[in-house]
Amino acid sequence: MQETMVMRDRLIDEFAENYMEKLFYFCLKKTGNQIEAEDLTQDIALQILTALNKGTIPTSFSAWIWQIARNRYSVWAKSKHSRNESVTGSDIGDYAIEDENENILDGMIHTEQMALLRRELAFIKSDYRNIVVAYYIENKSIRDIASLLSLSETAVKQRLHRARQILKEGMNMAREFGKLSYNPENISFWVNGLHGENGEPRIYISRALSKNIMLAAYRTPATAEELAMEVGVALPYMEEELSTLVDATLMKKNGNKYETNIFIVSAEAQEKICAHVRSIAPELTKAIIDAVEFNTEWSNQNSPDWHEGYQSYEDMKWALLMSETDNVNFDTLRPFNKNVKDVSNIGPWGHTLRPNGGEWDLLGMEIHHGDEPKHVGLSGCVSCPNEKDLPEIMFRQFRFKYSGLENRTPSVLTYADGQAMVAVADGKSAEVDGAILKRLESYGYIKKADDGYVPTIMVMRKAKSIKMPKEIKERFESLRRKATEIATQHYLFCREQIYKEIPEFLKEDEFQIAHACVNIFCMRGAVLEEAIRQGYLTFDKDNDKQMLGAYLVI
Repeated sequence: MQETMVMRDRLIDEFAENYMEKLFYFCLKKTGNQIEAEDLTQDIALQILTALNKGTIPTSFSAWIWQIARNRYSVWAKSKHSRNESVTGSDIGDYAIEDENENILDGMIHTEQMALLRRELAFIKSDYRNIVVAYYIENKSIRDIASLLSLSETAVKQRLHRARQILKEGMNMAREFGKLSYNPENISFWVNGLHGENGEPRIYISRALSKNIMLAAYRTPATAEELAMEVGVALPYMEEELSTLVDATLMKKNGNKYETNIFIVSAEAQEKICAHVRSIAPELTKAIIDAVEFNTEWSNQNSPDWHEGYQSYEDMKWALLMSETDNVNFDTLRPFNKNVKDVSNIGPWGHTLRPNGGEWDLLGMEIHHGDEPKHVGLSGCVSCPNEKDLPEIMFRQFRFKYSGLENRTPSVLTYADGQAMVAVADGKSAEVDGAILKRLESYGYIKKADDGYVPTIMVMRKAKSIKMPKEIKERFESLRRKATEIATQHYLFCREQIYKEIPEFLKEDEFQIAHACVNIFCMRGAVLEEAIRQGYLTFDKDNDKQMLGAYLVI
C-alpha cells in the first residue's frame, strides 16, 4: 500500500511537471479557442488525477495520458456538436479544427514512443541490440548483418524478431531506476597482500560505479539488465564494466546472474563490533601489557643484548605491544582457521592469487559514522620480484593512523631498501648506495654517526635469542592465554555479526569468512588507544623524527 501511494505521488508530480503544458497546446489546437482549451485541459487533468488517486498505476504512463486526452476530446467534441446542431444543424467538422501539418497528438505520441525505444535499446542485451541498431538505424541488410556477425541469415531474422518482442514488452513497462542510480553509496576497503602489475584492485575500488555495482550484486545477485536499472547505466557500459570486474575476480557470473566475490560488512555490523571491542579494550590491553612486561623483564635479566640499543625502551614499546597483540590474534584465530579447507590458489604471502601477478584479499566496508578505533596497519619490505630465491628481509613497520603518525613513514620499503637496512645494522653503510641512504634517513629509519650511519629502530638478532626455560615459558603463556580468552569472546561476536548478514552464495567460503573476521576483528587500534589512555605509550607530537613501531630482525 505504501509503495502504491509513493508511486501515485511520483506520477502526479511527473504529470504536473511534464504534461500539463503539452495538454493545453493539444486542446488549443483542437478547439481553436483559449477559454475552451483551458476548460478541456482541466477536464482531462481531473480525469487523470481522479484515476491516480483511486490507485490506477499505468504500465505506460505517457500512452495512458494521451489515451485519456483523446477520449475526453471526443466526448467534448460530440457534446459541442450536439449543442450546436440543435441550434444550427451544423456538422462537428465546422468546429473541430484540423492540424495543418502532422496531427499534434500523433507527433507527441511518436516522440514519446521514440524516447521509450531509445530507453529500451539501452537496456537490451548486446546480442539483440547490435542487430536492431544495424538493421533499423544503420540500414544494413539481413545478409550484411549475418556476414558481419558470423551468423546465418535465419539466425539474424530470429534474433531480430525476438528483439522486436523484447522492445515492445519493455516499452509497455513502467521502468524505474534503482536507488543507487540517484543516491550512490560509498564503500571503503581493506586490502591485504600485494597489488597486481596494473594496480589491481585499487584501480577498481576507487571508482564509484564499480563500488555500487558490487554493492548492488552483493545485496541481491542480479542480471546485467537488472544491475543496469539499479545503478542507472545503459547496458552496453554495464556489460563492459561487469566483464572487467569478473576478469579482476571481484565478481563472478552464476548462470545469468552476477554475484560479488568479496564480503561487504554493513554499517550496522561495524557499529556493533566497534562498541564491543571498546567494551573489552581495558581488560584486554592490561592483559597484553602484562605479557609484554613479563617477557621484557625476563629478557633484560637473562639476555640483556636481546636488542642492539638503537632505540629507547619507551619507543620500542610501540612495536612490542603491537607484536604481542598480533600474537594474541594468531592464538585466537588458530582454532578457527583449522576449519578452513586447503585452498589451492593461496600464494606465499597467505593471500589469494590474482591476475597480473597480484596476491591480495579484499574486505568491503559500508561507510559508517560510529566510534571506530584508529586503524593500525602493518607494512614491511616487499619481496624482490626478479630474484624469488633471495631471503626474506624481516623488516616490519606498524603504521598508526593516530594523530598523523602514519604520515611519518612510507607504506612499504623496496627490497633494495631492506638490504640497505641490514647493511647499516651490520655496520656496512659505506657499501650502500648513497641515494638509498639519503632516502632511509629522510624516512627516519637511520641517522648519521661518526663512522657512517646507524639504525634508529629496534634491531634484534636471531643468533642472540635465548629460549625461556619451561617453567618460565608456562608462566608467560598463561599471561598470553588470559588475553587470548578475552580476544576469543570478541572474535566470536565478530563472526556472528558477519555470518548472519553475508549472502547464501558466500557462506561456504571459509577462507574469505576467516579473512573478513581477521580484518574486522583486528584489535590493534583498540589496544593502541587504550595503551595511550593508560599512559603506557607516549609520543612527542612535535618530533616527526621519533620512529615508532618499526623493527628489524636479522
